[in-house]
Amino acid sequence: MNKIYLIISILFVYCGYSQSQSEKSLKQGQYTNPIFAGDYPDPSLLKDGKDYYVVHSSFDYYPGLLIWHSTDLMNWEPVTNALQKYVGAVWAPDLIKYNNKYYIYFPANNTNFVVTADSINGPWSEPIDLKIGNIDPGHIADDKGNRFLYFSNGGYVALSKDGLSVTSELKHVYDGWKIPREWSIECFCMEGPKLFKRGEYYYLTVAEGGTAGPATSHMVISARSKSPLGPWENSPHNPVLRTNNSSETWWSKGHSTIFEDANGKWWMIFHGYEKDYYNLGRQTLLQPVEWTKDGWYKISDNTQTDKPIAKPQGKTLPEFSLSDNFEGSALKPQWKFYNGIESSRFKVANNTLTIEGKGDGVGNSSPLVIVPGGHSYTAEVELEMEGDAVGGLVLFYDNKYYSGILADQNNILANLRGWQFPTEKNTHNRKVFLRLKNIKNTVDMFYSIDGKDWKKIENSVEVSGYNHNVLSGFLGLRIGLCSIGKGSVKFRNFVYKTL
Repeated sequence: MNKIYLIISILFVYCGYSQSQSEKSLKQGQYTNPIFAGDYPDPSLLKDGKDYYVVHSSFDYYPGLLIWHSTDLMNWEPVTNALQKYVGAVWAPDLIKYNNKYYIYFPANNTNFVVTADSINGPWSEPIDLKIGNIDPGHIADDKGNRFLYFSNGGYVALSKDGLSVTSELKHVYDGWKIPREWSIECFCMEGPKLFKRGEYYYLTVAEGGTAGPATSHMVISARSKSPLGPWENSPHNPVLRTNNSSETWWSKGHSTIFEDANGKWWMIFHGYEKDYYNLGRQTLLQPVEWTKDGWYKISDNTQTDKPIAKPQGKTLPEFSLSDNFEGSALKPQWKFYNGIESSRFKVANNTLTIEGKGDGVGNSSPLVIVPGGHSYTAEVELEMEGDAVGGLVLFYDNKYYSGILADQNNILANLRGWQFPTEKNTHNRKVFLRLKNIKNTVDMFYSIDGKDWKKIENSVEVSGYNHNVLSGFLGLRIGLCSIGKGSVKFRNFVYKTL
């Protein structure tokens, strides 16, 4: 009997080893979603030769419209911010290339704008007001060079040849796809029109169902026409993509761009909320699509959003890191100021970021933020307070909702959902290190005098409720550096690590 147990044990170990090796080999040719972890909603993708560029909604975080570059659709690096001037909260943009010129159309402040550049790296123009309402512009040009802009209401306007002005009244031509009344959705809410041409057909892709709310709300809807102006025929495969129930990993999947990669394979890039991590915001996801014999695209058979998927081909870029030692004389493009950028307020020199104090609390200090992407991570930074300034390292949703750890000239302060108080007194003399440790939405906070020996304060915070379904705003929780009050704060060696 003992021999039988021994043989079974050996076989178990051997088979287990063989399976893990097989899985390891398989994973080398696969990826799992998301491709942008964290708050990266409303992706618009442009394929330019063998290069891919993506831009997302940037809301009130400036500089806005951060453009990302990839050569394999998996690894991305920030290129530049296309929008410097504050024009309000920037929603779903459309990045396109036409006649060797780059354009980004986007809505903000109850109108729509366009910025242009001769190179994707910039410089990008000042925003031009198209002086037309609605949201989520989507550009298309016909074979004769006539240009049009669609909006979320199913209407379009004609554009001038240079794409910089509207030349017609809005005409409604598409009513969307009727959602069954028994489905659990937030609202009909058609949005995010994206258009392309393949063969004799123009394809219109929209989102319906509401971008948040129930897990089953958002969905991808497709229609086609032999004219860019309709009439539009709805796909027999609608909804092309949808979260079917709340047991799935990815909720409210929608807002899709359909594109062909450099190797002739077709893909869908879209966004979704992650179950149990709604506060990360809408993350960018990627999934292959296939074409039917009668000319419709649909989700590839045997492909699921939350399962491993075969990687696209392409040259891999170096891994991008959020950590920053503030080299050079300019901020890296991934950093954003909340509610507009004031260039006179900060400077980067000698591996130090200096930010002048503003406001009398976290909410009105216009913190400098960055997007985290993990379920668990640490973020730490060295601070030096000058004058009467208070410095901080916080998790920031918007100017009303935030929590974190701060320091004045001598004391450590805790901020729990806006309730701020001294928690460790007389700990330092204007210089201190602060750390946040987020383990699946439970956040512990630490300080150190030398950056080596860390002391946890007694206060911790639970942050899963910082999300749109609770607070509205369509935002995600970001890591923020604060400089508050009269004086300034010097920040050095920001370190971000996933756990």
